[in-house]
Amino acid sequence: MKNLEQLFIHQLKDLFSAESQLLDALPKMAKKATDGKLKKAFEDHLEETKVQKKRIEEICKEFNVSPSGEKCKAMEGLIKEAEHFMEEVQDENVMDAGLIAEAQRVEHYEISGYGTAVRYAKELGHKDVAKKLQETLDEEYAADNKLDKLAETRLNKAALS
Repeated sequence: MKNLEQLFIHQLKDLFSAESQLLDALPKMAKKATDGKLKKAFEDHLEETKVQKKRIEEICKEFNVSPSGEKCKAMEGLIKEAEHFMEEVQDENVMDAGLIAEAQRVEHYEISGYGTAVRYAKELGHKDVAKKLQETLDEEYAADNKLDKLAETRLNKAALS
């Protein structure tokens, strides 16, 4: 990489890989969730993730580059950690509270990645692309807030016992 434009494209490919991996992981997390609202939050975010992946494909098409070719090792690690967690837990209340923690790690990673991509797009003068990426960033913040509310209002308390 020799300039910000190339770094920006690299970031888009990394985010594409992250979203692709998440499409495989979210159904597993939804299946393990025992709380109905948490299960629905995962299912809703799965649908949102499909749109986010498509959004990156559209952006990459504008730049005449393929979105594939990168492997997001950070997302791979976060998902492996979540899978390991799901194998270890025996209590359903602890499962739900822990799934939220694992999912929020993923959301925080995505928030960081999309925040950087938005900033790069703006600095490079790609205003329309920045708006599209900001839409995804806003969705990631909303997903994180939804998980926060589920944890704070019910699920963490249930895991206490």
